[in-house]
Amino acid sequence: MRKKKPLLPVLILGLLAFTVLWPLWFTVGGALMALDELTAALGPALLDTADGGYAVWTILPSWPTLQPLAELLLDTPQFFSAFWNTCLLAFAQIAGQLVVAAPASWAFAKLRFAGRRFLLLGYIALMVLPFQVLMVPNYLIATRLGIYDTPLSVILPGVFSAFPVFIMTRSFQDVPNELLEAAKLDGATAWQIFWKIGVPLGYAGIFAALVLNFIEGWNAVEQPLLFLKSQSNWPLSMYMNDIVTDNLGIAMAASLLSLIPAMLVFLYGQTYLELGIQAGGIKA
Repeated sequence: MRKKKPLLPVLILGLLAFTVLWPLWFTVGGALMALDELTAALGPALLDTADGGYAVWTILPSWPTLQPLAELLLDTPQFFSAFWNTCLLAFAQIAGQLVVAAPASWAFAKLRFAGRRFLLLGYIALMVLPFQVLMVPNYLIATRLGIYDTPLSVILPGVFSAFPVFIMTRSFQDVPNELLEAAKLDGATAWQIFWKIGVPLGYAGIFAALVLNFIEGWNAVEQPLLFLKSQSNWPLSMYMNDIVTDNLGIAMAASLLSLIPAMLVFLYGQTYLELGIQAGGIKA
């Protein structure tokens, strides 16, 4: 006889799932809500209203409409500029990390050289430091290099981030040394061993690091806020913050559309992300 599942754990998990999904439902409902209804619901909390009152929210819009989405896509060219700025920042960072972090991780995992452990500890120390600690050095370097208020001021610190090196290193450490020795006996060069053996066998850690850093770069707020002053260089995170008090409907629609790329990347790389986390956290 099949046992019934306990009711209390199901209720607790359902409540936790609801709290996680509620902001997403809130965004979807706001993107499909007429401006007058949206203003009446959120105006007391976000806008300067003379009558005061409390913000309220309905489960479903009274009259769903696509007007906010149409207005955003057809009459708001600033959104597309911010969207492509975000794509530039996010994809450029993960491309640079693939070029820089992957070889560095392979060196830490499989090569033996003087100061290797010391350098690896330095990478780990940089990884755990918050952005606020590195903010002033990054600002001084960007100013000295003349790249302040350009996309490079955000891209370069992301390219040389320590976090992807840590994830990829743990993944490369699982590559069997016996396989590398056999490749050396067959006359393979160091680059051939890395490219034809290390990368295919360590793909889980590589993709895990790239997925995590893409999501971080896509949703970054502090770095663009510090380094990008010209509005033409603003990503979506700064653009949406600027339009909240001007048009709530456009803000909700922009928030919904900005979720799609990060969600697609996460869903596509979920399997690799799980494998990379396992490789980074479990050692034989």
